[in-house]
Amino acid sequence: MERFDVVIVGAGLSGIGSACHLMRNCPTKNFVILEGRHSIGGTWDLFRYPGVRSDSDMHTLGYVFKPWTEAKAIADGPSILKYINETADENGVRDHIRFRHRVTNANWSSEDATWTVEAEHEGKVVRVACNMLLLCGGYYNYENPYRPVWDGEDDFKGTVVHPQFWPEDLEYRDRNVVVIGSGATAMTLVPAMAMSGARHVVMVQRSPTYVVSWPSQDRIANFLRRILPVRWAYAITRWKNLRRLRSFYQLTRTQPERVKAVLLKMVRQALGPDFDIDTHFTPPYNPWDQRLCLIPDDDLFNAINSGKASIRTETIDRFTKDGLKLANGDVVGADIIVVSTGLRLQMLNGVSLSVDGRTVNPPDHWSYQGLMLSDVPNLILTFGYINASWTLRADLTAEYACRVINELERSGNRQATPRLSEADRMAMPEKPWIDDFSSGYIQREMYRFPKQGDRIPWRNTQDYKTDRKIVKQAPIDDGVLELSNPDGAGGALGRTPAEVVRAA
Repeated sequence: MERFDVVIVGAGLSGIGSACHLMRNCPTKNFVILEGRHSIGGTWDLFRYPGVRSDSDMHTLGYVFKPWTEAKAIADGPSILKYINETADENGVRDHIRFRHRVTNANWSSEDATWTVEAEHEGKVVRVACNMLLLCGGYYNYENPYRPVWDGEDDFKGTVVHPQFWPEDLEYRDRNVVVIGSGATAMTLVPAMAMSGARHVVMVQRSPTYVVSWPSQDRIANFLRRILPVRWAYAITRWKNLRRLRSFYQLTRTQPERVKAVLLKMVRQALGPDFDIDTHFTPPYNPWDQRLCLIPDDDLFNAINSGKASIRTETIDRFTKDGLKLANGDVVGADIIVVSTGLRLQMLNGVSLSVDGRTVNPPDHWSYQGLMLSDVPNLILTFGYINASWTLRADLTAEYACRVINELERSGNRQATPRLSEADRMAMPEKPWIDDFSSGYIQREMYRFPKQGDRIPWRNTQDYKTDRKIVKQAPIDDGVLELSNPDGAGGALGRTPAEVVRAA
């Protein structure tokens, strides 16, 4: 069985970034990336629906170490996929990837401080061993999206598709299309299909979502690149956008009614005074209680104003042979129905874990720094922000993993395990892993996730400023993360303490 210092699960945005951080900060460590699919890119290779794009700016969704240099900051899927591939090739990461290796389970042995990782590859089980396991496979199930079932689906004579499995040969020109849903994917699909040949596109939503229109190009970023070195321009733009995002989010927490009024005013200005904003764009919750939808350059509003798209806000009674029957009795005709009903979250990238033969059940564990689990050694989880760009958190997680690996090496230890004291266990209230966020895709699956507490380091803060301080400045050996060796085991990553000292 092959042995590596580190195994990374997933070759998407997080996995490629983690590998780059590892090569920079832990240059003596060997690693392998196990990727279940046939190519690099994860989400950005999987999703092929019309108009697929980022829902945050690429100066914060991009890696901290690789500037985004395209003119558009709200980028399309192919551009993001190109960026990820460029990152892999520029850093020599591709040679470390084993494609079509779908990791199914991993078992930690305290006797020798080793993870044994099993993956399915071409009908066979492949096993590799490692000291540190990084789960970077994303936050949702690639095979099973959230997919409600309605009465009468078999009666519908047209085509039903899900964005996660978009058919390459789907012809929607001159067809009437219904998109069910009101999240980021639906708000991308509607203008993309409406303005590229569909006869008419109707977004059928059960309830509205807050939307904010933003220019696809960051004029300040593009100007700075003309007068400054690329890395300086990127760093300044990243800082600017982080400040803007944080300030806006904090305002939604402290002055939600003010933010709500501003958002709805922007929609009214775009759609005109006669459009029913109250019904179609005014949710029953406050901004950022659920994720806001970003629309670039007014594209959704332009599609509606052109007459090529429209919105119906009503629950669905059933499918009919010609479309959808709504709860109020109206029928919406369709040749194609796109079921854009959301993602299905999964914990641990769908990998079954065990420690010394005992199954790891995430809800039984506490989240340490939002990236490790109590009593589970040498496991780092990558899960981005729900209120900011994913990669901000992914970069921090990778940097922290490197710090842990280097501290183990320096101290002559082989395992790092978060330990919750009995006093904290008794005194600390249990909170959901993601708190104060009411989106359905989050609430449906939180029971599968670990708990968080009310104090550092047992909080999953969802706050970049706080997390950055912890990752950059807080000591690894903080009295909670236990650094140790198993009885009779050697030192760091297979060497005895004496060998570590001699090597130093």
